[in-house]
Amino acid sequence: MAQHPHKANKFWRFFWQLLTVLAVCTLVLLIWLDAQVRHRFEGHRWTLPAKVYARPLELYVGKQLADGQLAYELQQLGYRAVQQLHKPGQYRLHNNRLEIYTRGFHFVDASEVSNRQEVILQAGRILSMNDTQGEDLHLIRLEPQLIGGIYPSHNEDRELVQLDDLPAGFIQTLLAVEDRSYYEHLGISPAGIARAIAVNFKAGRIVQGGSTITQQLVKNFYLSAEQTLWRKLIEAPMALLLNNHYSKDEILEVYLNEVFLGQQGKRAIHGFGLASWYYFGQPLNELALHQTALLVGMIKGPSYYNPKRYPQRAKQRRDLVLKTLADVGMISETEMQDLQTKPLQLTKVTQYSRYPAYMDLVRQQLQQAYKANDLSNQGLRVFTTIDPWAQYQANKAMKNSLSSLTKQYGEQNKLQAALVLSQRHNGEVLAVVGDRDGGYAGHNWALDDSRQVGSLLKPIIHLTALASERFHLLSPLDDSPLTIPQPDGSVWQPANYDGQSHGVVPMYQALVKSYNIANVRLGMSLGVDKVLEQLSALGVKQNWEPYPSRLLGALELSPMEVNQVYQTMANNGFYNPLSIVRDVTKANGQLLSHYPYQVSQAADLQATYILQQELALIGRQGTAKGAYAYLPAEQIVAGKTGTTNDQRDSWFSGFSGRHVATVWMGNTDATPTPLTGSSGALQVWARLLSKLPYEKDEVSQPPGVDWFRTNATTGAIIDADCEGLVLPFNQTRPPAKANCGN
Repeated sequence: MAQHPHKANKFWRFFWQLLTVLAVCTLVLLIWLDAQVRHRFEGHRWTLPAKVYARPLELYVGKQLADGQLAYELQQLGYRAVQQLHKPGQYRLHNNRLEIYTRGFHFVDASEVSNRQEVILQAGRILSMNDTQGEDLHLIRLEPQLIGGIYPSHNEDRELVQLDDLPAGFIQTLLAVEDRSYYEHLGISPAGIARAIAVNFKAGRIVQGGSTITQQLVKNFYLSAEQTLWRKLIEAPMALLLNNHYSKDEILEVYLNEVFLGQQGKRAIHGFGLASWYYFGQPLNELALHQTALLVGMIKGPSYYNPKRYPQRAKQRRDLVLKTLADVGMISETEMQDLQTKPLQLTKVTQYSRYPAYMDLVRQQLQQAYKANDLSNQGLRVFTTIDPWAQYQANKAMKNSLSSLTKQYGEQNKLQAALVLSQRHNGEVLAVVGDRDGGYAGHNWALDDSRQVGSLLKPIIHLTALASERFHLLSPLDDSPLTIPQPDGSVWQPANYDGQSHGVVPMYQALVKSYNIANVRLGMSLGVDKVLEQLSALGVKQNWEPYPSRLLGALELSPMEVNQVYQTMANNGFYNPLSIVRDVTKANGQLLSHYPYQVSQAADLQATYILQQELALIGRQGTAKGAYAYLPAEQIVAGKTGTTNDQRDSWFSGFSGRHVATVWMGNTDATPTPLTGSSGALQVWARLLSKLPYEKDEVSQPPGVDWFRTNATTGAIIDADCEGLVLPFNQTRPPAKANCGN
């Protein structure tokens, strides 16, 4: 029976209406997808973390380098030791001659170009430098080491590269493995999809994908990783739209920077630029073909083929990629076999997060001027003062010292430690150890914790006394027993560490031997408030009640604060805030912030100079003489040990040459330890300083100060040919003069 015409017309009307609706919906979807494709591709593509750099290694004639420092820093920068230089990133260090092919770098003040250069050394000191034409060079400035980043919440990281940054053969390798018809298809490859379907059907499971590089980019750049029907439906049209709007090179460059290539803890490694640094410690343009093959091979499964975790598996995958290159005629069979015999050559250098305590300081300083969002997604470049060699030696000194203490005293499970190292005359912080495990990113004992400082306060008493012009280094001090009534009706009876009193002693000896009673009497005669005022002027902005016990360090400071105080004393009484960040720039090098050197006079010049000599006597004769078990006799050590009640805290803070360092050790719960300042903190300090380049600091003797030979017993100046200790004095108040025997 024939269908009624009315019903047939109704069906077709519905059909065309449905088709129209579907067409409109499809059009709307395509318009929306097109907008999404263009918006992301042409806008702010990635949230780029701020990159944090160390200070650059600067070489100049006369510079003193520590033993092993030059080779270490070159290795940390990813320079390769070779017999003959062919390209940037290579060096040859033989005997006292360094040949180096530098990479160049865009600094804030100037750009250093890549160049071959030669450096001649003698006993670690640079004698001459020249270029390939034999022209003398005044300065060689290597690129700064990248030490970390300030990441967004999703912890993605990448080092952006352009097509011009790729090594020879990179594109050919990538396309041979991932998408051989990339430059011919329209974003999707029907032939590739058909081939994948056939292979998968034959295998009975999914063994091959048909995605082009463009589709891979769509999946990673625009869509989630979820295997949903919706994602599959829109992946192909988005690839077509992307291919329609942008050139093949533009799409490929974004892919190179987006592709996921591994994980370092919470940090996701995206792009070949960052992967090259992470796995090989080199920029991408320096990679050899077998290294390129390894990275390209990892695209298939970054976790499965991770060469750091599964080296054998990764090598098999790399060798398969090399065979593919031979199959397509890119390399010969002989070249393939030669490349397959090469080791993976992974870097042993940890590229990121090696300095968690120092990074805490960087964040603290930057957060005063920058929003967290700007630091984590604008790709800023942060140039800091950290010295990679000094930081390495600081971590090593801490580890070795703790190992020695364990052998001597047994396991000290609760013992913690911290260290701060700075440059003597500008206050730049060179190294920070925030925990006994230098790589620990937890509590920062150098910055976040304050402990009683003990005898570290005694030099401030002496500085106050010398500045008053009422005292000199031979002024007699009473070290006899002392009882001091307290406001609550109790009494305070300070005692010396040895439990003895020593009668009348010259002022310098009270500091060198760290006599508690004599120093308390001296401080009280000056006024506790005056001593605390001097402490504040040296860089500690805190307010304490002027109790007499403050004079023996009954106040709490962090290692960073202590180092600030001793920094000012080492810098001839000139206060400059400890600095961490030098400059901040945009990703393109445009300067955003410069942190200039700041200085103000905080202590009397003559008094500070005399105190420095007094602190040097502590190194020669007093509680710090143990440092010379590690240091040569000609090196000057000036500083003070500190041991708090019941040996709860072990301190040493002092300076030598051009460095100032502070070390603290103590139990996490402030219970007693077996350590004094000499047996604990001083050992770390001396181990560190023994590994740093030593250049004697020629401190100018200020006007108004003279040196005289003295008789410590009588407190008098004696003739220069008599026997006695030579000490400095302020000309306005020198001791009386006497004959040799009087």
